[in-house]
Amino acid sequence: MTPAEAAKVILAHCQALPAARRPLRETLDAVLAEAVASPIDLPPWDNSAMDGYAVRSADLKDTATELEVIETIPAGRFPQKTVGAAQATRIFTGAPMPQGADTVIRQEDTAQASNGTVTIRNAPDAGKNIRRRGEDIRKGAVVLPAGTALGPAQLGVLASIAWDAPLVHRPARVAFMGSGDEIVDLDQKQAILAGTKIASSNSYTLDALIRRSGAEPVNLGVARDSKESLREHLGGAAGADLLVTTAGVSVGEHDLVRAVLQELGGELKLWRIAMRPGAPVGFGLLRGIPWIGLPGNPVSTMVTFELFVRPAIRRLQGHALPFRRTVPVTLTEPVTLGPRLRHYLRAIVEDGKARLTGPQGSGILTSMARANALLIVPADMPAVPVGTELQALILDDPRHVAEPPY
Repeated sequence: MTPAEAAKVILAHCQALPAARRPLRETLDAVLAEAVASPIDLPPWDNSAMDGYAVRSADLKDTATELEVIETIPAGRFPQKTVGAAQATRIFTGAPMPQGADTVIRQEDTAQASNGTVTIRNAPDAGKNIRRRGEDIRKGAVVLPAGTALGPAQLGVLASIAWDAPLVHRPARVAFMGSGDEIVDLDQKQAILAGTKIASSNSYTLDALIRRSGAEPVNLGVARDSKESLREHLGGAAGADLLVTTAGVSVGEHDLVRAVLQELGGELKLWRIAMRPGAPVGFGLLRGIPWIGLPGNPVSTMVTFELFVRPAIRRLQGHALPFRRTVPVTLTEPVTLGPRLRHYLRAIVEDGKARLTGPQGSGILTSMARANALLIVPADMPAVPVGTELQALILDDPRHVAEPPY
């Protein structure tokens, strides 16, 4: 399969998770499962946009105008008096407009006397500096449609209409695990430093990638290269919404993950994708839980997570646009590739130009640490000259699309 075909197969088996009402402060980055219609107008009444004086525009003259100050209205207090002819009310930003007034004169355009009057020295703002009732939100209007991701601005909108418990899709619980006799966690630091074992860097990378995707990571640990150990670790995935494994999905005699999953009743949907890095990717269902098997090489793990796991998480969490977009870039150095596969090269993109981060081996994790994009080279381009226009997937790009563009 091509990467785009594989992504579509995976997402066809990922449905938005059930929704529940959660306190507003706990819904950052969650996705609305309902359209929100405002129960109030916003602002709820005409109010002042400035510190100054509420007056009648009919009283304003081209020359200085002296008016009687009849009341002071700070924000949070409502006016008690109607502004009549030759009168003014001292008003502060956000305070409700008094009856009779249709203008707010800025404080800096006035001179206040000690005898209870104010002199309007300059009146360029006749009919201005008022926030009208409902100018932001009208009662009954849909302010946020279903499917909206709740960022800081959206939370502010919901708070402003007292929507204290929005209905949102819950975060996905993503169980992940590695496998391999040579892989250990950092509690075996001395063995790692002595070169007798390899650190499970993927477990830390995956934990971070899952969290960055807004999901909840569930670390199942590192299984040994035996069917017994794999069965034991995979049992911890019960209750998860998505299972991600690394390593063990290739064709070596110790690559047992696919076989164990099938023995446990798993249904294999795809295996191997025409791409580099990351060809040995598996996908299936284990007791109804979607499973994505990623390669074990650190770079391959990160690239395939970006292309397949992250969109699956977004779909589970209710996002209508699960895939990052691609953007056109111009290559600033020649590239020569091996097999005729679709390549995803680690690159730095700046001002529409792309250059590689250095050696592109699938075990060179620093190539990902330096990259801000994946440069996509089609399978029919084994040699790419300088100046070629290609597509690049920008890592951490907030803009997303409905279909896989890669």
